[in-house]
Amino acid sequence: MTTTVLLVDDHPVVRSGLRAVLDAAETLQIVGEAATGEEALTLAAHLHPDVVLCDLRLGNGIDGIQTTTALRALDPAPAVLILTTFDRDAEILGAIEAGAAGYLLKEVDPEVIIDGIQRAAAGDTVLAPDLASRVLKGMRSPLPKLTDREIDVLRLLATGSTNKEIARALFVTEATVKSHLVHIFTKLGVDSRSRAIHVAQETGLI
Repeated sequence: MTTTVLLVDDHPVVRSGLRAVLDAAETLQIVGEAATGEEALTLAAHLHPDVVLCDLRLGNGIDGIQTTTALRALDPAPAVLILTTFDRDAEILGAIEAGAAGYLLKEVDPEVIIDGIQRAAAGDTVLAPDLASRVLKGMRSPLPKLTDREIDVLRLLATGSTNKEIARALFVTEATVKSHLVHIFTKLGVDSRSRAIHVAQETGLI
């Protein structure tokens, strides 16, 4: 039985490479290609692919996680398999929570991608053992919830900005910045600016 596939990646070279790999599999049929999440939704609604092989970062517009959420809301809904270079815990967990059937890294062998597509079409979850353990750990220990303003402070902190520079950029007082930092440190379980930046980057908060 042939599995129909829609490719979604904002890099034409990557799509060409994937098409070459997947065309060699007799059980797979590429029915379309999209460079953006919006284009993917339009094509999926008309082509009804069994599986959408989707990158996580899609340039301007909606990203892979948002695209996954929207694709899974279609009727019929295709299985979505994320294929990307990004392997941060927050992104993996976010994709699975959005309804993705699995998450693979582009460094895997072509046979793994082909097998992953077939398994996704069959309703299986497709995750490498190490990624699966990280997802399970993330579900057991959810990421801390930071406010939008705390995220803003963290992003500026990561650029090397001082409290005074952060205050100026956000149009608040330095005392307010210090208050935000106290809350950030507490939520992340850290005791320094450098550790806060490290944890935020590792978990995908920034």
